[in-house]
Amino acid sequence: MQPDSIIQEMPRVAAPPGASETVLVVDHVSKSFGENHVLRDFSLALHRGENVVVLGKSGSGKSVLIKCIIGLLAPNAGQITVLGQDVATLDHGAMDRLRAKVGFLFQSNALYDSMTVRDNLLFPLRRHWLDHGPAEEDALVRQALADVGLEHTADMMPAELSGGMRKRIALARTLILRPDIILYDEPTTGLDPVTAREIDHLIREVQQKYRTSALIISHDMSCVRLVADRVVLLVDGRCYAKGTYEELANKLDPKVREFFA
Repeated sequence: MQPDSIIQEMPRVAAPPGASETVLVVDHVSKSFGENHVLRDFSLALHRGENVVVLGKSGSGKSVLIKCIIGLLAPNAGQITVLGQDVATLDHGAMDRLRAKVGFLFQSNALYDSMTVRDNLLFPLRRHWLDHGPAEEDALVRQALADVGLEHTADMMPAELSGGMRKRIALARTLILRPDIILYDEPTTGLDPVTAREIDHLIREVQQKYRTSALIISHDMSCVRLVADRVVLLVDGRCYAKGTYEELANKLDPKVREFFA
């Protein structure tokens, strides 16, 4: 990544929602844990090449939404369709294949401390139904590290990397499978402001290069402003408001102003 890439605004590249393929639909989904109603009749759609940020307070249900999308939790009501497949109907093998098309950047990065960077990147390629020879694996590792500007780190251990570098390596591990959709869970949490902006711009650069669709969970308003094509505001488990960053920033509704004031 070029040094000045962290200070220049990345252009919006997504096509208007009505003009592009829908890759993810959350349709009237509800999820409760006992009397705790986390999601209430929640809906959203994500289109090809688009970044949508789900914005909400801590504990508002953002992470539960992601877990429902990738099949780790089952909704109490509603339907989730990912790349044309109803998540609730998939068996273990079909779900594993779908997850290979949906990258997930964990808030904690989830790197294996006992593995080199190279082995961390190769881990998702080692599914029994993926067939990559050594030369192809080497090329994929080199390209993934180049995508995040860390070509020199292949033989390093995670403990040798800074927090920002570990975040980039985690993204490289996501990119190595060339996913259609990337789910980012609080991608800038715990990072200093300069490193956080680097990650924001990297998210945009990935969107531009691979035309990925991304659902980004965040309450970092600088991140939201830089990466979002559209914003969905999650309040009391519901889709309370949606629109571009600028549209929501200009709303006078008190619950919206809490985030954009």
